[in-house]
Amino acid sequence: MAGIAGKKALVIGGSRGIGAAIVTRLAADGAQVNFTYAGSREAAEALALETGTTAIRSDAADRDGLIKTVRDAGPADIMVFNAGLLVAGDPLELDADAVDRMIDVNVRAPYHAAVEAARTMPEGGRIVFIGSVNGDSIPFPGLAAYSMTKSALQGMARGLARDFGPREITVNVVQPGPTDTDMNPADGPMAEMMHGVMAIKRHGTAMEVASLVSYLVSADARGITGAMHTIDGGFGA
Repeated sequence: MAGIAGKKALVIGGSRGIGAAIVTRLAADGAQVNFTYAGSREAAEALALETGTTAIRSDAADRDGLIKTVRDAGPADIMVFNAGLLVAGDPLELDADAVDRMIDVNVRAPYHAAVEAARTMPEGGRIVFIGSVNGDSIPFPGLAAYSMTKSALQGMARGLARDFGPREITVNVVQPGPTDTDMNPADGPMAEMMHGVMAIKRHGTAMEVASLVSYLVSADARGITGAMHTIDGGFGA
């Protein structure tokens, strides 16, 4: 992709699923990629070896630790925040601590990571948050808290796009729908129900999401900022 070769990228949450696909794609495009992982050490080390990237252990829920990780990684041209948790179920029965941890990872962490990255990001840098189509629509019950966190990314991106715009740093959100990962496999128990409300009746792939990210961090997308980019097969149509 135009303008990515030689750029320095940091992917927060890059060891598995969509994150691993983003790491793989950016590295293939010629970027120098660092990525973080929390618990999947073996997967992270294997991915780093395969792609020629660097894996860094960091818990996105630890605010001070995350800020230090971003700072220590050095100035980045590209920062992609992919780490996320899904806590779903009857809101009257959900564990409050689990919900609060999800808020820490899905809302507080991307804000602090983006702000810290922007401190040293050169002019024309790129920030991308991986959100969810559930930031726009909630077709099934049990997603109130999760959808709240993904909707929060929308306001965050619009605001930071204004704040960093004078330096031509773009801030965007990519919003996948059902995507074939360990968390939401294409042959999982919810697949048929999900496909029933989709225009294109299949799960997306992690590499499809990574391709969209690759475009948004490229020179070709320099005029796109503060925007939501849904890739969901018509899930929210």
